[in-house]
Amino acid sequence: MAKKETKEKKNKNTKADKSSEEPKITESVKPRLFEKYKDEIVPKLMKQFSYKNVMQVPKIEKIVINMGLGAAIQDSKVLDEALEELAIITGQKASVRTAKKSVSNFKLREGMKIGAKVTLRKERMYEFLDRLVSMALPRVRDFRGISDKSFDGRGNYTLGIKEQMIFPEINVDKINRVLGMDITFVTSAKSDKEAYELLSAFGVPFRKKEIQ
Repeated sequence: MAKKETKEKKNKNTKADKSSEEPKITESVKPRLFEKYKDEIVPKLMKQFSYKNVMQVPKIEKIVINMGLGAAIQDSKVLDEALEELAIITGQKASVRTAKKSVSNFKLREGMKIGAKVTLRKERMYEFLDRLVSMALPRVRDFRGISDKSFDGRGNYTLGIKEQMIFPEINVDKINRVLGMDITFVTSAKSDKEAYELLSAFGVPFRKKEIQ
């Protein structure tokens, strides 16, 4: 009986020790650019565009990263590599894009896997944007800023990246082929001018000071 009590006491002590070693749950830290948006960008844009309400201030709603992979038609490994690298870059699992229609000249059939895509929102969106403007873009060879000519007239902007190697998360020694991507910033801005000022405030390095 005494042995049983001793064993139970030992088990309780062991559980207590394990619970004391478990990390405490702390409140998640908001991304740096999210705090910057609230504290700096919103007041700046309200003053610049004379918004009467905070809800009028444009924001980035999502960032969509697309990799078009024509080579995947002939080699399925290309798609596997793209999905893996896109997940490493964004911190989120990538989805497969399929062809919407058949094109005989390109030996393309409807439903074939031809690309990879990730849609980022909220915290992951801000974290990706931070890494893009502060670490990835400055690694582009002879970088002098990006063009302001890729707005779509509805407040959205698409940036073309030629090499995935600019992202520090990618191990250059493990790359089998160079892959490009399109990064689209979807904003709630009503004009390209407002979207330009919004993205500039976040640190997106446009070459020109002001969109025409």
